[in-house]
Amino acid sequence: MGKITGFIEFHRAKQPYRPVAERIRDWRQVMLPYSEAELKTQGARCMDCGIPFCQQGCPLGNIIPDWNDLVYRGQWQEAINRLHATNNFPDFTGTLCPAPCEGSCVLDIIDDPVTIKAIELAINDHAFEQNWVRPLPPKVLTGKKIAIVGSGPAGLAAAQQLRRAGHEVVVLERDDRIGGLLRYGIPEFKMEKHVLDRRLDQLRAEGVTFRTHAHVGVNVSTEELKKDFDAILLAGGACAPRDLPVPGRELSGVHFAMEYLTQQNHRCEGDTIPADHAITAKGKHVVIIGGGDTGADCLGTVHRQGAVSVHQLEIMPLPPAHRAPNNPWPEYPHIYRVSAAHEEGGVRVYSVSTKRFTGDDQGRLQGLELVKLEPVRAGGRLSFKEIPGSQFTLPCELALLAMGFVGPEQPGMLQQLGVKITERGNVWRDANWMTNVPGVFTAGDMQRGQSLIVWAIAEARSAARGIDKFLTGTSDLPAPL
Repeated sequence: MGKITGFIEFHRAKQPYRPVAERIRDWRQVMLPYSEAELKTQGARCMDCGIPFCQQGCPLGNIIPDWNDLVYRGQWQEAINRLHATNNFPDFTGTLCPAPCEGSCVLDIIDDPVTIKAIELAINDHAFEQNWVRPLPPKVLTGKKIAIVGSGPAGLAAAQQLRRAGHEVVVLERDDRIGGLLRYGIPEFKMEKHVLDRRLDQLRAEGVTFRTHAHVGVNVSTEELKKDFDAILLAGGACAPRDLPVPGRELSGVHFAMEYLTQQNHRCEGDTIPADHAITAKGKHVVIIGGGDTGADCLGTVHRQGAVSVHQLEIMPLPPAHRAPNNPWPEYPHIYRVSAAHEEGGVRVYSVSTKRFTGDDQGRLQGLELVKLEPVRAGGRLSFKEIPGSQFTLPCELALLAMGFVGPEQPGMLQQLGVKITERGNVWRDANWMTNVPGVFTAGDMQRGQSLIVWAIAEARSAARGIDKFLTGTSDLPAPL
């Protein structure tokens, strides 16, 4: 370990951010880097536990104590090598992952956990600055061709693994640019797109081919894929949003969160949105329905567009400040959190449900009728009942539905391929990540359901091994799952 008494001597340092008054005026990254000296101090807090539960908490199995120690000692190049051994894209996870590893840090039992996520990102950024991140094209080609449907984190991670194994890899993306939700779902202020682009440049240099406007099941037939490729990986994500079928849902001004976020990301890319299709919060009272990460992404976007007011609604009660008795370490801590977007403003409203959207005689949204809820636990299941007489109304001219996703879109590609769907609405797969259709594999949210970026990359690495073994009979690719 780094410094034997480090976890006693040093405290966790808060991630630096740009001032709120400055950052809400632009779309640049809100985080600031730690100084190198501070990072060494934070790395010194790692206890090098006999059983590193942080690795258990990380789906990728990142060798966290090793690179914490290497940062403490200033051995940055060895640190990125150790990090890349388990994670294709530490720049994505170091920025976007909610860090379940930190919730499993042994130090979290008695103190604040090690700043694992910040150290991970710093290692990656330092490596790019020093030009240590370079393409690793295969030395031997297998002659096998693989089609990967979807260019989000799962599709990109699998593409890199399979290309490095020597296969020809083609990634098909239905949108106009590569990146999936990394491109159009994550706001620019949360991860600037040059971070994505430099990884895409690396993949292209390694020999991965990308095809945009390739909507499998629409303008690219599934039969064509099965004929032209030796294997197919379905990594299209869980893109079917959860709706809110209450009276007034049809009013103008009610939109899914991803529709809203995608538009703003197009603007940040320099695209023009036609006025009759534009969704904006400027000068409006806004309500975001859903208290998760997507809701927070909408919140930060609303601030930057100049909303008059914004409320973010959550059906669940206000989380506790510290772990509840039924949420022990090393489980992920379900506690009250304040994101950068929440620091920028807005009102968070807990334990409420939307009864109806109300509008004017022109069909335009004007308000939300809400009711307060009381949680009820019966037989181990949590449900909610309305509190009589608790109805109230919020002014609202833009409502954003950020209640998560119900699974992959089934019409089109999945139905045409004939893949089996689980009772939860996800794509079924076996222990080798293959669906019921021979040669067709799946990974990421498409088979897992809505989840974390770190799970998408971990599943992609495991599926890549399954595909490699299917095509060649053996595989040296690592698989965390």
